[in-house]
Amino acid sequence: MPRTHRTTSSILLALALFSPVLIAGCAARVSYRVYDPDHADYHVWDNDEGVYYQRWEVETHRDHRDFKKRHADEQKEYWNWRHNHHDDKH
Repeated sequence: MPRTHRTTSSILLALALFSPVLIAGCAARVSYRVYDPDHADYHVWDNDEGVYYQRWEVETHRDHRDFKKRHADEQKEYWNWRHNHHDDKH
């Protein structure tokens, strides 16, 4: 097999093996802003906020559900809880 063909094959194989890792790594850093109407402020929903949210679900004995799919009253409860835990270390 010619050397250039082997090099090209090796590069393509490496890209095929590592592309899921690269794609998943980028997806893990996605964040967005969420408005809290009762406290009139915005929160960046990122991995750190996700940790707080999961903690709230456990402490309040709720099943896991995407925050955006929760009823407004549950979202309000979360933001009230969150404002009382803003300096906690997870």
